[in-house]
Amino acid sequence: MIGSFIRLIKTGFLLLREDVLIPRELSHHLNPVARFFAATLRFFFARRGPQPRVGLRYARAFESLGPAFIKLGQVLSTRGDIFGDEFIRDLAHLKDQLPPFDQATAKRLIEEALEQPVESIFIEFGEVIGAASIAQAHRAILKDGRKVAVKVLRPRIEQIIADDIAMMTLAAKLIAIFAPATRRLEPEAFVATVAQSLLLELDLRLEASAADELGAIINAEPYMSAPKIVWHYVAKRALVIEWAPGIPLSRPEALTQPGLEPKAMADNLIRAFLSQALNHGVFHADLHEGNLFCQAPDKLTAIDFGIVGRLKPPEQLYLAEMLWGFLRRNYRRVAEVHFEAGYVPKHHDVAAFAQALRAVGEPVLGRAATEVSMGRLLGQLFDITAQFDMHLRPELVLLQKTMVSVEGVARRLYPEHDIWEAARPVVEQFITKELSPLAEARRLIDKVVARLKDDEPKADPLAQLQIATLRAELSHSRTISTLALIASALALGTMVWMAVF
Repeated sequence: MIGSFIRLIKTGFLLLREDVLIPRELSHHLNPVARFFAATLRFFFARRGPQPRVGLRYARAFESLGPAFIKLGQVLSTRGDIFGDEFIRDLAHLKDQLPPFDQATAKRLIEEALEQPVESIFIEFGEVIGAASIAQAHRAILKDGRKVAVKVLRPRIEQIIADDIAMMTLAAKLIAIFAPATRRLEPEAFVATVAQSLLLELDLRLEASAADELGAIINAEPYMSAPKIVWHYVAKRALVIEWAPGIPLSRPEALTQPGLEPKAMADNLIRAFLSQALNHGVFHADLHEGNLFCQAPDKLTAIDFGIVGRLKPPEQLYLAEMLWGFLRRNYRRVAEVHFEAGYVPKHHDVAAFAQALRAVGEPVLGRAATEVSMGRLLGQLFDITAQFDMHLRPELVLLQKTMVSVEGVARRLYPEHDIWEAARPVVEQFITKELSPLAEARRLIDKVVARLKDDEPKADPLAQLQIATLRAELSHSRTISTLALIASALALGTMVWMAVF
């Protein structure tokens, strides 16, 4: 605890020293008292003399503070529509161009992890091709001639991450104590979710498993592709994966390829993410430009599966219904879904919440991204969450974070991109499948069967037998109900056909 407290104080001092805690560029937005307080802190703690622009100061601070803050910088660097193009250019190197550790150390760590000499695995082992906060990657060629990328964790990264998590946990507790208004944002639960994702990144065997699972889903769909894991060479601190074709989106030359179709690529990115989340309940949760490779005309390849998000079936359905409600401008239904999911406390009024959602949706739907102020929109959404006592949902943190990143990348690809129209085919297909009469009937029967199972008496053998028989009949009736619904639909279709012709 003492060590975390000291680390937290040092972090605060570093942020003040770089003038990024309350940057001078934002002083004009503060009230006179807050402006005086910020100026006082800046006078005593900030660097003296001329300083670079705010984006460079943030990049310098995040890089000094380590992996957790670098992850934050990666998210911010996708939102040029909020922070400006100059700001995100200043943060761009945080995606995959951090200072690497030397090749000799990389070889030693790989040999220790895979328990054999590098020369016995590769006919060629090249220089670093990308260095991120937790690991770096090298280009290599296997003995069988396959071109691959070799990923290896940074030295001592486990201890660094543990220190970061301890400090963030302490900071969350202090925020909850001294700033009661932030409690609805569940700072401790938020940190716990971020910590869990960071810890999973420290075992590359888990990343390999996620890459294999999610890669099968991605490669079965037309929107995106994923390279395959070379399972013979996977260990806790090193893994080998087939080479990803194309150019990283983080590189300036990526978007100047001849024949590139930016709109189609932006559409593919949105649809790939939504299809993963809605149709499969599992999604790549770190889709910034450094983890996306592109090829003309509109091909995308995802790498780095260290952070994977998961949604349970109810959450998949809630998300789809919310998106579908916005697409149809059915704000009443969007509001109802929020209440059904428990995202808005029940003492609030559904109609009032629907009215607030209409104020958000109408200025955005059907308009090009360049016509929408995302900063103003996010401010409005934050006001609504406060007005309706909406708490942060830990199970949705990775989803929300990924949606922010994905939409930001899509806008970078195609500034006039319409995320709603891009989402429509995937959402419509999911809604058609999951909200059809057949799906509703199956869900209703499943609920009845589950309720009978939960309420089953334990002491009365006769009652147990009766309920077991009823449950079996209900389970059997799923097939019957499905056939009945199909028959009804056919009969209705026949009557309509006869009436028309």
